Amino acid sequence: MFAKRLFHKSTSQSGSKILLDLDLQIAAHYGVPYTASIMAFDPIQRLLAIGTLDGRIKIIGGDNIEGLLISPKKLPFKSLEFLQNQGFLVGVSNENDIQVWDLECRRLCECFQWESNITAFSAIQGTCLMYIGDDSGLISVLKYNAEEGKLLKLPYQIPPHDLTEAAGISFSSHQAIVGILPQPYTFGTRVLIAYENGVIVLWDVSECQVVTVRGYTELQLKDKGNVGSPAEVAGDQQDNVSEHGADEREICSLCWASDTGSILAVGYINGDILLWNISANPSTKEQQAGISTNDVVKLQLASGDRRLPVIVLHWSNNSKPNNDRGGQLFIYGGDEMGSDEVLTILSLEWSSGIENLRCISRMDLNLDGSFADMILIPKLGSLGKASTAAVFILTNPGQLNVYDGDLLANLKSEGKPSQQVEKFPVVVPTIDPLLTVTKFWWLSTGSSNAFVEKASTKGAGATPSLSAGTKWPLTGGVPNELVFPKENGVVRLFVAGYQDGSVRIWDATNPVVTLMFIFEAKVANIELEGQNSAVSALEFCSKSMTLAVGNEFGLVRIYKLQDGTDRSSFHFVSEAKHEVHNTQHGNGVHCFAAFFILNSPIRALHFVNSGDRFAVGYENGQVAMLDISSMSIVFHTGCLSGTNSPVISIATHLTLQSSVILNSPKQSSPKSAKDHSEEVLYILTKDARVIMVDSITGSMINLHPLHPKKESAAISMYVLDENDAPSEVAGEKTSADVSTDNSAENESKQSNNSSGSKLQEPEHHFSCDTSYVLLCCDNALRLYSLKSVLQGDSNFIRKVNLEKNCCWTTLFKKRDEKACVLVLLYQTGGIEIRSLPDLEVLSESSLMSILRWSFKANMDKTICSYDYGQIALVNGGEVAFLSLLACENDFRIPDSLPCLHDKVVAAAADAAIGFSSYQKKKQDTAPGILGGLIKGLKGVKAEKFNVSGNSVRPSSTQQLEEIFSRVPFSDSATPSGSNPEANELSIDDIEIDDTLPATSTSSQINKSKTKDEEMEREKLFEGGQTDIKPRVRTTQEILTKYRFNGDAAAAAAHAKDKLVQRQEKLERLSKRTEELQSGAENFAEMANELVKTMENKKWWKL
Repeated sequence: MFAKRLFHKSTSQSGSKILLDLDLQIAAHYGVPYTASIMAFDPIQRLLAIGTLDGRIKIIGGDNIEGLLISPKKLPFKSLEFLQNQGFLVGVSNENDIQVWDLECRRLCECFQWESNITAFSAIQGTCLMYIGDDSGLISVLKYNAEEGKLLKLPYQIPPHDLTEAAGISFSSHQAIVGILPQPYTFGTRVLIAYENGVIVLWDVSECQVVTVRGYTELQLKDKGNVGSPAEVAGDQQDNVSEHGADEREICSLCWASDTGSILAVGYINGDILLWNISANPSTKEQQAGISTNDVVKLQLASGDRRLPVIVLHWSNNSKPNNDRGGQLFIYGGDEMGSDEVLTILSLEWSSGIENLRCISRMDLNLDGSFADMILIPKLGSLGKASTAAVFILTNPGQLNVYDGDLLANLKSEGKPSQQVEKFPVVVPTIDPLLTVTKFWWLSTGSSNAFVEKASTKGAGATPSLSAGTKWPLTGGVPNELVFPKENGVVRLFVAGYQDGSVRIWDATNPVVTLMFIFEAKVANIELEGQNSAVSALEFCSKSMTLAVGNEFGLVRIYKLQDGTDRSSFHFVSEAKHEVHNTQHGNGVHCFAAFFILNSPIRALHFVNSGDRFAVGYENGQVAMLDISSMSIVFHTGCLSGTNSPVISIATHLTLQSSVILNSPKQSSPKSAKDHSEEVLYILTKDARVIMVDSITGSMINLHPLHPKKESAAISMYVLDENDAPSEVAGEKTSADVSTDNSAENESKQSNNSSGSKLQEPEHHFSCDTSYVLLCCDNALRLYSLKSVLQGDSNFIRKVNLEKNCCWTTLFKKRDEKACVLVLLYQTGGIEIRSLPDLEVLSESSLMSILRWSFKANMDKTICSYDYGQIALVNGGEVAFLSLLACENDFRIPDSLPCLHDKVVAAAADAAIGFSSYQKKKQDTAPGILGGLIKGLKGVKAEKFNVSGNSVRPSSTQQLEEIFSRVPFSDSATPSGSNPEANELSIDDIEIDDTLPATSTSSQINKSKTKDEEMEREKLFEGGQTDIKPRVRTTQEILTKYRFNGDAAAAAAHAKDKLVQRQEKLERLSKRTEELQSGAENFAEMANELVKTMENKKWWKL
C-alpha cells in the first residue's frame, strides 16, 4: 500500500514524544520489482499493472507517474485485471483471495475469500462484473459495488451438470475450468468456457443456452504441418490427418484470433495449437458422427514427439482496415524440449475460410532471461479493432523489454528481431548503466534559481517514443501539481553516479521526480586520464550550487548548476600543473574544472567555507583540500591514520581554540594553539580512527587519533552540539568528572535495552565543551566528548553493543536543526530507530515489512538520506523514496501523490463509447425498414438466435446486471429489464375463431361472461398467483380484446392500417437518418479526438 507505518510503538516512556513523530510512508517507488510475474493493461486509462510473487502490484503510467500497492499477504497473483475505465484493479492470489484495489485512493478496498480453487478469471469490459471459474467446473458471477466497497456474489451460476446437459455432452469426472473469454461485441452476454479436458463451450447468458461446442468429438483436422521456415509454408505441405482433435487434451492457453470472436486459438499441453471456427454451428448429428469439417486447423511449431506445452497465446489484429482474416499469433511454448527459450510470432492469413489458412512468416524472439509474461498494448485512441502499438515482454528477474508493434508487423522471417528490442524506459536507471552512488540534497532558501527551475520544467515535458517513431503507449495518471505550486521552485535534488562515469540529477521536490541534467564522463574536446572510471563519491553545496564528482581513478570534476558561467574555458589542476583549455560548450551545465592529486579511489567529499573549498578523502587514507575560487591545492596530507585505512567520512565543525596541535609533515614551522582555525575537519577512517585536522593548514589537532579499544569497522560519524541533546541529558554529560573509584558503580549500572543491546557507562567522565562525537561502527555505537577526541582518549560517555552487524546509519533532524533520532540498517535487513543521545531503541522494522525487499550485498553503498527525514534506497531495478518523520512530511503524503485514475479521460471515453453505440444502433435501423416490418409481423419469433450473428446486446450495464440477478435454468418470470418489444402482438399470434351463434337465454349469457372473465383473468396473470404484478400489455392487445369485442377481422384490418402508417413513418425516418448521418460521423470523430487530447494534454494544462 502507498503509505505504511513502519514501526511498532515502544513502551519506553522516555521516547514517547519522539514516537508520535515516527510515521514512515512510501513517498515514491520507481522501477519494475525483481519478483514481477504477471501483467495487465487498461486500454482507456493507459495504465500498466505488474503483479509480483510477493504480493506487490506495480502501476506505471505516463509522465513518470508510478505507484506501488502492497497486499497484506506475501502471495503470488495468478490473475490480474483492470475493471476497464472504472478505476479499480482486481487481483486473485494463490490462496484464492479476490482483492479489489482503488487506484484513485491507492488502497485495498475489498478482499474476498473464495470458497474453492479459482482456476479462471475474466472481467467484463467497461463494467464492474466478472466471471469466475473453479476447479469443480462451476461458473460464477461477481459484482463490485463501488458505493459500498463490497464484492457481491450474484445469483447467476452455471453448474457443470446443467451446462453439459444443455450441450448434450458428459464428463467422466469433474473438469476444472481453465479459461473464460467473453466474446467480443457481445457485452458479456456470450462467454467462452474452456475445460481442462479440452471441451470448449460458447454460452449465451441471456438465453441460457449453448451456442457452440468444440473439442470433444473425433474431427478431421486440416494439418498445416510444422510451421518452421517460410519455405515449408510456401511448399503448401498439407495433409488431412484423421485423429482425435482435442479428446482428453489438456488446454493450457487460449485467445481470440479475430476481432469478431469467430476464430479461437487454443494451445494444448502436448504442444499443439488448434484454430477453431466458432461462428459455424454444425448439427448435432454431424458432431456425433464425427464427420470431417473445415472448422479447425492445427499448427505445430516443431515436428518432434516431445514438445513444450503452449503456455501463452496472444493475438494481434491485422493492421489493414476492415480485414478480420489475418494477423499475428504470439506463442510461448510448443517447441521441442531442450530448445532455446524464444517467443514465436506467426503471421497468419486466411482469405475465404479457416480451412485456407496460410502462414506468411515466422519469427523467433530471443528472451533476455526466463519468460514470465507478455502483453500486447493497443494503439492510443483505439477501441475495438485496435492494432498493436507495442509488445511488452516480462522476463526474470524483473526485466521488461519492449518491441515496436509496427516493426514487428512489417518484419519478415529474414529480419533480425533481436535488433529491434528496446529496454523499458525507467525513471531512475539502476542497472543499465549500473548505479554506484546516490545523494539526497535539500536546497536552502534562496539557492534555487531560475536556471534550475527551467531545467526541471524542460525535463517534465520529455516523453519517450519507440524506435519506429510510435508514440509511447503508457500515458495514464494525473500528477497532483496543486500541492506544490510552481512559485515554490525546486527544493530537493536527487543525484546518482554511475559506473560509466556519468551523473544524473532529478528534481525530487514532489513524489513525481523529473530528470533535470545528465552529465557525461567525457569533457568536451578534452581527453582526461581516468575520466570514464566509475563514480565513487558525490558532494553538493546548495549555497554556491556547486557539484563535485569523484571517481575510482582519483579524478574530481566540478559543475556549477547556474546559468551565466564561463563556458569558454576548462581548468585542469594537479600537483604538477594548472592547465586552461578553451572549449566549445553548448547551452546548459558543463564541467568547468577537474582536479587530480593522486591515483587512488575517492571515498569522501565535503565542502567547506560556503562552497569555495572542498576536502577529498582517498582510499589510501590521505586527505587533500582544494580551492575552487583560485583553482589551487590548499594542502595535501599523507596517511593520517598511519594504517593506510580508507577515509570514509569527512565533517566540519566549529570547535574551541584550547587544543593541542600536532605539526603537519608538510608545514615548515609549528603553529600555536591561538593561530589555528575554529573550522575543523573531522576525518573518519574505515578502522574507526577519528582525526581532527585544521581546514586551513592541514595540521593534525588531536595528539593521537581516537580509536576504540575493540577492533571495529567504522560506518559513520556525527558531530553533535548541545542543542542536539535534551537539556536534562546534556546537563548530565557536562557534570563534574567522575573518579575512577566509581568504576564499580558504573559497571553495576549496565543494563540491556529493549532489543537486548548492552548499554555501558564509561569509567571516567571528562569535563569538556558542549560538542559530542557519535561514532557508529558495525558492532557498537559510541558517544564521545570533544575532550576525549582531542586527547585521543578512548573513554566514552555512552556505548551500545549491537547484536547484529550494522551496515548503514543516518541522523535525522527537525526544522529547528535539533537532532532527534538515529536510524540504523543491519545486514539482515532489519531497521532500528534510536533516540539521541541515550541511544535507546524506539522502534524496529525491516526492509521486508516495508518494501518486501531482502538485503543484498553492497546495498548500503546506494542508500542516501538528508536531514529532514527522507531516505532513498536502491534494490536491483527498484528505487524507493521513504518519509520517516510525520512532522517533517516534505512530500506531503498522501495529498501530493499522483492520481492513478484520470476522471476526465474516463468521462470522455464513456461519452465517446456511448455515442458510438448509439450511432451503431442508428445505422442498424437503416436496413431495418424491411427488417422492422418482418419483426412486426413475426414478433418474438424474429428474436431467435442466428448462427453467424451475435446475440442481442443489452442496452445498459444495468440490464446486464439484471440478467445476472436471476438464477439460470429456472421458470421464473422474465426480468423487468428484458426487451419490452418481445411482448408486442404480432399478426401471426392473432387467433381468428369462428363466430359462435348468440344464445337468447340470459343464463347462458351470464355463464359465458363469467367464463370469459375467468379466462381473461387467467390469461392476465398467465397462470400465476393473483398477488403477482400483471404484465404490461400493448395498446394493440387492449384494442383487440376490448375495442373490437374479439372481432379478429376488425383487429387484422386495424393492424394492417397501422403497419402502413408505420412504413410511412420509417421512410421519413430513413430520410432524416441520411441527413443526420454526416453530422453524426463528425461528432463521433470529435469524441474520439477528445479522448486522444485528454490523454496527451492533461486538463490542468488547458
